[in-house]
Amino acid sequence: LSILLSLLVPAHTTRSPDCGGILTPSGLRYIAEVSKPHAESVLRKDLMAPPAPDPSLVSPSRNEIISVKVEEFSLTLIPDTGMRLSIDVDLGITSAPSTTKEMRLSILAELHVDMNPEGNLELVTSDCKPTLEEVQSTEEMDRSAPHKSSGLDVDKQINVEKICLEVSKLLLLPNERLMSLAAPFPITPSCQVQYRPLAAPMYSEQGIIISLQTTFQVAGTVIPLPVSPVPFSMPESASSSPSHLTLAFSEHFYTSLFSALEAAGALNVSLLSSLTTATLAERITQMGSLFPEDLPVVLQAVTRSSPRMVLEEDKAILKLLLTAQIGAGSSLFQSFLSVNVDVTARLHLSVADRRMIISVAAVEDIELSLAASDVGPVLAALLEELFLPTIREEVPAQINVVLRQGVFLPHIASFTYTDVNVTIHKDYVLIPCNLQQEAR
Repeated sequence: LSILLSLLVPAHTTRSPDCGGILTPSGLRYIAEVSKPHAESVLRKDLMAPPAPDPSLVSPSRNEIISVKVEEFSLTLIPDTGMRLSIDVDLGITSAPSTTKEMRLSILAELHVDMNPEGNLELVTSDCKPTLEEVQSTEEMDRSAPHKSSGLDVDKQINVEKICLEVSKLLLLPNERLMSLAAPFPITPSCQVQYRPLAAPMYSEQGIIISLQTTFQVAGTVIPLPVSPVPFSMPESASSSPSHLTLAFSEHFYTSLFSALEAAGALNVSLLSSLTTATLAERITQMGSLFPEDLPVVLQAVTRSSPRMVLEEDKAILKLLLTAQIGAGSSLFQSFLSVNVDVTARLHLSVADRRMIISVAAVEDIELSLAASDVGPVLAALLEELFLPTIREEVPAQINVVLRQGVFLPHIASFTYTDVNVTIHKDYVLIPCNLQQEAR
């Protein structure tokens, strides 16, 4: 994976990657495997369709393709260049009830993925060589007669040039699916994430490497994100991955995610305390004159600066800095205390389907400090005694409600992720997984 270090160094400070992925040779083999029946269906439709009748022929005596079977369909990686698609198709051909021939159509094509002017990735065929040869012939009449190759008259029916023009459509990765990689995906009702390819993929022995830049929209507007202190880089893998795909996310990606949620107001929480103004008045005497009637106490917490993620070995930490207005009032909220709340929480990362599920696994530390008071001085120990249990329980619970739908991973339509293993390292997260074609 060290190759990402050189590939993902930003060419411009405004266009730096924060995540990426490597489609491995085993991933290419899987795509070829699931594409084989699709290719057979497309070829059968194209090759077995009756051609337009030739008016110059009084009695048509043409070859008719009666069977199409894909025997081999392989997709292999060519480092520094692209991919090689190899297809062998057996054709059953008859020109009369007495004659059946078996022909072999072989297609060898060079493919690569380009970036078009719109910034989307598209599959391109750079070279295609079709060959057609006879494999077997059974004739009812004159079996001992020397048999001449009849590829020429079959050529008239099989438009090999057309097959080469559309050879990429034999894969289950047409360009519509590649474009789906850059579609916007919802996180919350007002917040969306979008992964944009920075350049055409690179090809190495490890696989096809794609670098991505994440953008977040809040209420339809792209928001500015914190600047990454260092370009995204990853250490070298000890061995080639057996997984189909390895996704990688930088620490900056997660910080940007929580900054977007902050901008959307999703991290602002309202907490109902078990306390009332009357019970508080027993500990803070000035409460009695401020609230003559007994009212429930509410905490309204908003972020006071951008959240920050820290990734360590096997550990993801979220640092959340909040200001909580503590007040009461059923119709009109009246604040009597303002408290700074610094939460350090350990996060749990997992993957379900095509989404990364982020949740607060444990609160490691909470610090409370008085920011302002309308009821006189309040000691730190009393603040913690009164409000810490509510904050410790409710803040993680409400963050988990915001995140429970998960964050869509970069993916293409019709494929989901299985056999996922999330590994957290210092500064980045690796997600090796397998592809699985979704049932239609």
